[in-house]
Amino acid sequence: MNLRSHSLNGEARSKEKILIVEDQFVEANDLRMILEKAGYAVCGIARSVPKALEILKEEKPGLVLLDIFLKGKLTGIDLARHLREENIAFVYISANSNEDILAAAKATEPYGFLVKPFREKDVLVALEIARYRHEHSLESKFRREALLQKQILRIMAEPISGEQKWLKMGKALQPYIPFEYMELGFSTVGEPPSPVNALGFLRIGFDEYQVIGANELMIITNLKMHELDALYAGIPADGEAAWYDEPAFKKICRRPSVQKLIADTFEMRSHFAQPLPLPKGGTCYFYFYSRRPDAYNADHAALFGRLRPSFPESISRVTRDPSGGGDPMTPGVSTAPASSVVRTAPVSSAAPAFEGIIGSSHLLLNVFDQITQVACSDTSALILGESGTGKERIADCIHRLSPRKGRAFVTVNCATLPATLIESELFGHEKGAFTGATDRRIGKFEQAAEGTIFLDEIGEMPVELQVKLLRVLQEKEIERIGSVKPTRVNVRIIAATNRNLEKEVAAGRFRLDLYYRLNVFPIVMPPLRERKEDIPLLLDHFINCYNRKAGKKITGVSEKVLRSLMAYNWPGNIRELEHLIERSVLLTKGSLIEDISLPLAQRREVSAEPEEGRIKTIHENERDHIITVLRKCNGKIWGAGGAAELLNVPPTTLSSKMKKLGIKRVYDQ
Repeated sequence: MNLRSHSLNGEARSKEKILIVEDQFVEANDLRMILEKAGYAVCGIARSVPKALEILKEEKPGLVLLDIFLKGKLTGIDLARHLREENIAFVYISANSNEDILAAAKATEPYGFLVKPFREKDVLVALEIARYRHEHSLESKFRREALLQKQILRIMAEPISGEQKWLKMGKALQPYIPFEYMELGFSTVGEPPSPVNALGFLRIGFDEYQVIGANELMIITNLKMHELDALYAGIPADGEAAWYDEPAFKKICRRPSVQKLIADTFEMRSHFAQPLPLPKGGTCYFYFYSRRPDAYNADHAALFGRLRPSFPESISRVTRDPSGGGDPMTPGVSTAPASSVVRTAPVSSAAPAFEGIIGSSHLLLNVFDQITQVACSDTSALILGESGTGKERIADCIHRLSPRKGRAFVTVNCATLPATLIESELFGHEKGAFTGATDRRIGKFEQAAEGTIFLDEIGEMPVELQVKLLRVLQEKEIERIGSVKPTRVNVRIIAATNRNLEKEVAAGRFRLDLYYRLNVFPIVMPPLRERKEDIPLLLDHFINCYNRKAGKKITGVSEKVLRSLMAYNWPGNIRELEHLIERSVLLTKGSLIEDISLPLAQRREVSAEPEEGRIKTIHENERDHIITVLRKCNGKIWGAGGAAELLNVPPTTLSSKMKKLGIKRVYDQ
């Protein structure tokens, strides 16, 4: 971003109307003088929300500076919601607030924060950033949607089967409407929806989906076709878009329905339904499901509304000739066998760019999605998560996927640097700047020029240095200690912390404006206890790694050890698991890790051994064996590498046995 605070001419600024919403006369008047001196046109000063709404209606400003606390019952946050609906950029001006106020303010997606007291330069830079972000967010939004529309039309024109087209369409929509399961279906005039006219895609890896048609759904759910027909007949033939967070989704799943079937079978927690009428009658419906509790909102419905004109014709083309020029295929019927998997990347590390990040849980896949979205821009990213979750690896992935990948990636751990040295470490110093400065020192920011700097444990940075870091973010320049002139730097900043920065802001230990500037694109790393389905893959990875280092040939862990690891709460996350496996590999004398030392204070009770003197029944042994195989297959039942293949039984037989033995979800056992 090229800030133009000091070069913007008066004519351009005079066209920019700014409304000040501030109930303190002195502060409002100071802002007015700063803005008018810089060439902006102040169209009014409002002390309350009702007065601000009056001015907005009459003057239609391009940007609003507003305080959070105002005269009257309504706050600046209430006004911000209106500004967001009207697509007017706004910047908050406030002192540090409590955690609840900050959360509410952040939810309105402001274009900046100014923390009182502020300098004239702070105001002008904040306005430039807000104008830039507002203009480019709109431009980016329209550009991305136009590209999506072209992508869908291009997919529909490809000479491939309807199944492949629908999968490609789903993958194109994934960055815009996230899902773990997507179903597309058709109903014709006078006929109810049917499972044979529907096709589902279950996400099982970063770019890996399992195709689920009527036959596969019968196998997975152990239902007969007439039972599926009865559920699908309940799908409304028309209707409007609807989205459900977890409480609302649970409510509609109280009665038998397709939604309840998918929710129970694949553990989905939120849902978005979008029906589309077809030009010649009938309806196409898109069903999206997520394992996140609040994945969908009105923005997704609005997106479909804007794309809607292009969908019916595209979809009807698939309906008329779904094979792309070959033999016709009934819409929605899967021609692939039950094991059909569309795979473009290995499930363990998802893609070469994610090398070293192991897992395929939906929480980790969501992190991968976020990385790919933010990597291509120069936007600041803030990685949040507990210690040991792998935040530095995520920062490294963002850098390797960015246009700066050929440049330096410089890491700074703010928690390990003494407060007296951190400024010199970051910004450098001139010779003679202080006692002991015998030479010029180039700081980390200059070392990362044209590349990326990763500020780990940013929450530990002293408040007085936070102000200087904010200046670097805003003005793209640093000052070496002892220097008389600033130095321009072009560097991308990625920060990480295991602290709750909102609480730190509320306590006055972290600046609100710096928090906002860093929190442009937050990425939350899930703790290991929330993604235990990744433990088997992590075990294999760490065992192989330390086998090579120790020159051993350990093949895995025993069922007893696996049960213990799956039951443990992992307060130290992946780092704790890695250290535990490293120690176990060194101590193990055979080819299998049969015992592992977990901290007694944190260990959960696990019934790893049968009661003394008691022999397990055949059914108990069979149940334990199936659970172990399912875990090794990461819950995959059918297809290549699935549990059915390893057990050498048909998927239908395995599904029936699981139902009989009460195995609903392997990781709940």
